[in-house]
Amino acid sequence: MILAAKRPIILIGAGGNRPQLVEPLSAFVRRVRLPFFNTQMGKGAVHGGSNLYLGTAALSERDYVHAAVDKADLIISIGHDTVEKPPFLMRSAGGPRVLHVGYFSATVEQVYHPDAELVGDIGASVTLLADRMGGKLDPDPTILKLRKQILERIAERADEDRFPIAPQRIVRDVRAVMPDDGIVCLDNGMYKIWFARNFRTYTANTLLLDNALATMGAGLPSAMMAAMLFPERRVMAVCGDGGFMMNSQEIETAVRLGLNLVVVILNDSAYGMIRWKQAVDNFPDFGMTFNNPDFVKYAEAYGADGTRITSTDELGPVLEAAFQKGGVHIIDVPIDYSENTRVLVEELRNKSIDSEVVA
Repeated sequence: MILAAKRPIILIGAGGNRPQLVEPLSAFVRRVRLPFFNTQMGKGAVHGGSNLYLGTAALSERDYVHAAVDKADLIISIGHDTVEKPPFLMRSAGGPRVLHVGYFSATVEQVYHPDAELVGDIGASVTLLADRMGGKLDPDPTILKLRKQILERIAERADEDRFPIAPQRIVRDVRAVMPDDGIVCLDNGMYKIWFARNFRTYTANTLLLDNALATMGAGLPSAMMAAMLFPERRVMAVCGDGGFMMNSQEIETAVRLGLNLVVVILNDSAYGMIRWKQAVDNFPDFGMTFNNPDFVKYAEAYGADGTRITSTDELGPVLEAAFQKGGVHIIDVPIDYSENTRVLVEELRNKSIDSEVVA
């Protein structure tokens, strides 16, 4: 199937994102020379700096990376499980064929029904596949052209100085202060899509997110556990204001345990993801806004340090200073979520990648 395909690409899901698989999967991509993309929970399985990286499927369909999916005639799906939000929709005719590679047989559903399966230890399977195919494949030029445009589109507006801060700029500044082994733990909200799409990972399990139950309130306790397990590494929780307030009392625990932890609160005084979903479905903007406490005073009440960002240029230096000082820091960051509508609603309705490339 792989040798017969003209435009094969690789998809890596959560099942492929295990520490023991990083080396065999990275070697597989390097040896077969095929472009790859990943699900949100598959980030970090292969070095994000690879020149074959197409991006992350942050949405189920009509995301930037789907321009490459639409051109592919075969998808080698490694470690994908439909408990994750499916990164593309299967089509009865005209769509790519799918080869499922996993520890377990595929869960066949309307959204996922592979043409063939390779069931067994993923590391051994991809190593043997690479032995059969190494040197026999070349990446399709059309897919590589799409890759360049996908990554350029993702990088748009990352340098903007507007305030409140654009999500692309927040991701850029967080990436700049985190070393390759630094751990970012996401709560659940719109920022999860922006981080999944824009945050490049270079080490496995350094961008922790959940995309199945997607429980709000998970970011802070996840980061606390990461800080306890890896006290020598930089650890950051990125939470929306709604998600943070669901478990914010655990700041007392973090201070009492003497953790080194930076908590970034992306403040839009709303349940931003549900507002976005309302807009996508053309519903009225209703019932999603609320008032917040003074997060600086709130942090200080627990014995943590609190900072409110008042200009875009402050964010990077404030994050760096917090890590340098150590202890628990709460950083209140106003976020401009108008990009959610521009990029994730209007552009998706009007095709996100230029038609001459997709055609």
